[in-house]
Amino acid sequence: MSAEVRTVAVGLVGARGYVGAELIRLIDRHPVFELAYVGSRELAGQRVADHHPDCRSELRYTAPDLDELPQLQADAVVLALPNGMAGAAVSAFDRVGAAPVIVDLSADYRFDAAWHYGLPELDRSGHAGQRRISNPGCYATAMQLAIAPMLGLLAGPVQCFGVSGWSGAGTSPSDRSNPAKLRDNLMPYSLAGHVHEREVAHRLGQAIEFMPHVAPHFRGLTVTANLHLTSPVSLDAVLERYRQRYAEEPLVRVLDDAPWVSCIAGRHHVEIGGHTLDASGQRLVVVATLDNLLKGAATQALQNLNLAFGLDEWLGIPLNVDGDAD
Repeated sequence: MSAEVRTVAVGLVGARGYVGAELIRLIDRHPVFELAYVGSRELAGQRVADHHPDCRSELRYTAPDLDELPQLQADAVVLALPNGMAGAAVSAFDRVGAAPVIVDLSADYRFDAAWHYGLPELDRSGHAGQRRISNPGCYATAMQLAIAPMLGLLAGPVQCFGVSGWSGAGTSPSDRSNPAKLRDNLMPYSLAGHVHEREVAHRLGQAIEFMPHVAPHFRGLTVTANLHLTSPVSLDAVLERYRQRYAEEPLVRVLDDAPWVSCIAGRHHVEIGGHTLDASGQRLVVVATLDNLLKGAATQALQNLNLAFGLDEWLGIPLNVDGDAD
């Protein structure tokens, strides 16, 4: 790292959740970013290190009112709030003309043309210097990366069957975050019109039919995408499209076999594989897995922060050959 690179102060709002915990760890270890404040009403006053023993920061959780956020003067703010709550925080900065980099992890700005949609692997151009960044959804990331190499060859809607660990439901109590109810079970929900279905259709300009489910495991998701093609293709041609598209992407790995969700937990990349054609050559099935808390949220937020401040996109993200987990 160049000695000329200054420290960048990053504030976290809504840091009690599972994604907030991952962001604390990533930012605490980052060579340029440092935690400016960590917001959580439930944990206010408690030491961050008491909840994250490997955290070097001496900060305590705080609970500032949203109107107080601009006064904290962080260079960047990550909003890890439930859907529908980001607007009040953004308005607090707008009212006083403050302009930190804001990365919103909710769905609130994913359809707003004034915000940059931060899926670097598919749209890196124009990313540097962005001040308002909407972090893609976890399922939406997996679906887009699984489908994108075949755009232009698709006929009709793409069907996506998704299964996620229960951490994707957040920390608020519900059937979808209740391990006892999920034991030996697979729980379907929002089988038509899910926000990630609309998000992917909006971003790719492609009709999507998404059917999500929750499983008993804690973290990691898998998407099986069923793509109908306009003309027959060979499996070699399909694999070449995927390998060329992601050849320079360290956080996307194209596999020969179908990826297992158990192998992606705790890792920062996406795995895409299991490419299968039917006898006609016009129906392709592809499987994508990622950790919903990392590449589906926190790791992607770190990519977006790095790009916003002109840093190496993968700075602070483990890129081990045999696995990303520390």
